[in-house]
Amino acid sequence: MIHPYKMNGYNIVLDANSGCIHTVDDVAYDIIQLYGKTPIQELTSIITRRHGITENEVQEVIDDLETLKKENKLYTEDLFAGEADLFKKRQSVVKALCLHVAHGCNMTCGYCFAGKGEYHGEKALMSYEVGKRALDWLIEHSGSRRNLEVDFFGGEPLLNFDVVKQLVAYGRSREKECEKTFRFTLTTNGILLDDDVIDFAAKEMSNVVISLDGRKDVNDNMRRTLDEGGTYEAILPAFKKLAESRNQKDYYVRGTYTHYNTDFASDVLHMADLGFKELSIEPVVAPPDAPYALTQSDLPKLLSEYERLACEMLERKREGKGRDFNFYHYMIDLTGGPCIVKRISGCGVGTEYMAVTPSGDFYPCHQFVGDEKFLLGNIYDGITNHTVCDEFQGCNVYSHEECSDCFAKLYCSGGCAANAYHTTGKITGIYEMGCQLHKKRIECAIMLKVAEMCEEL
Repeated sequence: MIHPYKMNGYNIVLDANSGCIHTVDDVAYDIIQLYGKTPIQELTSIITRRHGITENEVQEVIDDLETLKKENKLYTEDLFAGEADLFKKRQSVVKALCLHVAHGCNMTCGYCFAGKGEYHGEKALMSYEVGKRALDWLIEHSGSRRNLEVDFFGGEPLLNFDVVKQLVAYGRSREKECEKTFRFTLTTNGILLDDDVIDFAAKEMSNVVISLDGRKDVNDNMRRTLDEGGTYEAILPAFKKLAESRNQKDYYVRGTYTHYNTDFASDVLHMADLGFKELSIEPVVAPPDAPYALTQSDLPKLLSEYERLACEMLERKREGKGRDFNFYHYMIDLTGGPCIVKRISGCGVGTEYMAVTPSGDFYPCHQFVGDEKFLLGNIYDGITNHTVCDEFQGCNVYSHEECSDCFAKLYCSGGCAANAYHTTGKITGIYEMGCQLHKKRIECAIMLKVAEMCEEL
């Protein structure tokens, strides 16, 4: 399967099954799209007329294509479809937990999927005893995995910061005896972010995710305090201090864009101009009747914004004046990973990765918390809902019928199971708008890598 596209002056051809990427001239670009579909004589006639070249020149390109085909670098067959279930079985050992140390929040965000941080239940804080048992369970069920990941999440986890500190200390105390290494992360809205938290995070948190939607009016429209005030001015100084304390790495400023700011590239660029170097912004997933929900009519604008963002990032890198930055969705490794097992199996939701509520219940991930159909068990009895676990065990890129002829399938691994479920009612469904946006992001990410290589940036 090949995917040819043009962007920012480059003719790019992705061989989806091998991962090989080719940049070509206009002649080769047109021949590649006709080759194998059009008889050679007809193809030659079309190309000679269109480009004013000789038949011999056309044949030279065809010879090159046939060589690439023999080398499995172009028109490659899908070699992995029959191995998907085997690859997925490698995700049968847990390696990561999302600890909901607080079901409750000190903000009220208009698009919050977690019902003001309470997950449509009651406010609650995780006790040290529950968190300790969760860490023990992770150690006990992680098999030979040495590196374990724990994200302190909410609601707002800093509402329970003392317990966060206690759990980090407990995890560290067990690393040597268990031959494990914990990678702790923190996700916060920033209201309670102070020097103590920043210092603690610098010592103990491998990554910190901080929430900001971009420009002041955009952020304050959806991210508000409990008394309906804006949060931009309140959180920005601490966010800047945290980013600097981490030498502008090992953190992300993560935003959400909605129907209200379809020009979201301006929000990313605004955050970059504030000095942040590690940025991410996600499309909101919302009920279709919500006023902030993205609509099909928004799609052309959204696609163009991703391309505008990529082109601006490239220009900033060319300038070389320190204005460049990383955008999470454009960080793609064309030479070293992720491995094919991960590309096929996905994020590990419900298999490698689970969420733990303040009371100790297990769910496949934070986006399923509160939906009793997806209650997997608890930290005391372990996993008891094997039916749902088996369903996630069978979820991979090849279990999504719509993915079979998609060029991006080995980059998105079938997409987010939670988004699929909340829009289609099944974890193997397809969130159509999400697919369209992700495909554009992949195109942009590849274009940036091509430009960097071609221009030696």
